Amino acid sequence: MHEVSVMSGIVESVLKELEKHQVIRVEEVQLTLGELTYLGEEQLQFAYEIITRDTSLEGSKLVIEPEETELQCVSCGYQGPADKLGAEYRMSMPSLVCPKCKGKVRVLKGQSCRVTSLKVVQE
Repeated sequence: MHEVSVMSGIVESVLKELEKHQVIRVEEVQLTLGELTYLGEEQLQFAYEIITRDTSLEGSKLVIEPEETELQCVSCGYQGPADKLGAEYRMSMPSLVCPKCKGKVRVLKGQSCRVTSLKVVQE
């Protein structure tokens, strides 16, 4: 379960940042999660609940904001969303070729896994 190790690192970083501030409690942690990380939201939520026990994050809400894949074509200049492969099945995944010309692309969005905000109560 890769999500546990990822969430451990996130919680550790948040706790380290909280030490710099006079925080009474944390109400919410907002996380941006790119679809190319292939991390499961349910698994991340579960790991967060377990890992934050007996910390200043215990009882806070983890809000996960999905980040869709955005591409830029090296050949034709297309910039926009990726086509989805396997959309007819339960699990689809973004195609990493240009939807217009099938050329090589740069990934602009979709690889993030980062804390974007904290909702805290301070002294």
